[in-house]
Amino acid sequence: MALALLAGTGAAAQAAPIPPANPAAAPGSFTETNIGADRTAANFFYRIPALTYLGNKVVLAAWDGRPGSAADAPNANSIVQRRSTDGGQTWGPVQVIAAGHVGDASSAKYGYSDPSYIYDAEAGKVFAFFVYSKDQGFGGSQFGNDDADRSVISSAVIESSDGGATWSQPRLITNVTKPGTSKTAPVAGDVRSNFASSGEGIQLKYGQYKGRLIQQYAGDVRQADGTNRIQAYSVYSDDHGATWHKGANVGDRMDENKTVVLSDGRVLLNSRDNANQGYRKVAISTDGGATYGPVSQDTELPDPANNGAIARMFPDAAQGSADAKKLIFTNANSKTGRENVSARVSCDDGATWPGVRTIRSGFSAYSTVSRLADGTFGVLYEGNYTDNMAFAKFDDAWLNYACAPLSVPAVTTAPAATQQVPVTITNQEAATLTGATATIYTPTGWTATTVPVPDVAPGASTTVTVALTAPANASGRRTSTPHSRRRMAGFRSSRSPPRFRWHRR
Repeated sequence: MALALLAGTGAAAQAAPIPPANPAAAPGSFTETNIGADRTAANFFYRIPALTYLGNKVVLAAWDGRPGSAADAPNANSIVQRRSTDGGQTWGPVQVIAAGHVGDASSAKYGYSDPSYIYDAEAGKVFAFFVYSKDQGFGGSQFGNDDADRSVISSAVIESSDGGATWSQPRLITNVTKPGTSKTAPVAGDVRSNFASSGEGIQLKYGQYKGRLIQQYAGDVRQADGTNRIQAYSVYSDDHGATWHKGANVGDRMDENKTVVLSDGRVLLNSRDNANQGYRKVAISTDGGATYGPVSQDTELPDPANNGAIARMFPDAAQGSADAKKLIFTNANSKTGRENVSARVSCDDGATWPGVRTIRSGFSAYSTVSRLADGTFGVLYEGNYTDNMAFAKFDDAWLNYACAPLSVPAVTTAPAATQQVPVTITNQEAATLTGATATIYTPTGWTATTVPVPDVAPGASTTVTVALTAPANASGRRTSTPHSRRRMAGFRSSRSPPRFRWHRR
């Protein structure tokens, strides 16, 4: 995959890969099925995907069934599920696992929204978290955690011990996820409104907190100065879901957020930006999600204020191993719109990210990703807000990546001028990088040379120079990676002998 320094008027150039627009193109295999086409009158609008893999080829997929409209809570939504027993090749019928009620003369309305699974591999149980709403959704909920109060949004969890075939009745854990009992005199730390981040939570694989279950929440939290902030926090269990505990609040304008365990046992939080500043927000926990350090932008991960997902590529990889450092991230690959759901790979615990592959061009929104047992990944995402819950399945080869971050300094390009842009490539792979070329991905009117990349030994770096020519009508622009962050080019090795290639699509 060609190295791409995205250049153009109105935006800083960035070292970023060129995403192939056709997901069916080589290498690797890619299939896709719409598992939300058979909607019913009661569940007419489908939104908000969740996905998990339970082993033995059992895959669970859930989402909101929204009657009457595609509205969020407090619409009388239900959580619906389809179950696969052959690794996502075929799917069973739509099953309602938490039924909302539109309201009638005998009882008031209520609804369930925004599902998220956690699979407890140690106990053989799976949990599903979601909102329980009455008269108010996230925007209108009041302080307090009395579940009988119809102005208070509540938190529910159900569990299954038979692989998602049957489920318990909802158990309310609002007193854990939404601290503060006073509606009229909230104190610092009280939560006015919240919801479980849809998609999938995690179980820690090793270290001091091995076995811990972690589900992420976003909440509107009262601050010491009397203001409120949208903050992220973990809700976790160390006793296989018998009890749940709330971690510390982190950040501001965080919104839907996910976590992943890193190769050294730390937990990385990755959040949608509620302020819509164009990039994902990240923070690190060293105590199993109980607290998080400072929040920063990851300017290698665009974000159009949309829910995404992050997961380990090799969930069972040994602590500290090269495979344990590899992460996969999916989201709408845009800073401005819900479009182009794509997958990226990191080989260094999320410090840098490689070439992106597009799962769907054009409109596409929330996504969630899970590793399946047969060497493939499953991504469930919104193809529309009505009847398209697309399940994409692809193998590792389809990702077409290798581990080689790029470093690009800040330069200035004048109209009609040619600027020599040095690009440093660092090989993180165990094999020598050979046969690569680099170019600059340019919009209409810009031109760039394509240059060969010398062989790069494992752990070594090399620098090549790419000539970038601006059009005559371009204004002077800085061309740089933001904050001098390194970028990853996407390319892939052949089997034998080991070779790597960048190719443009």
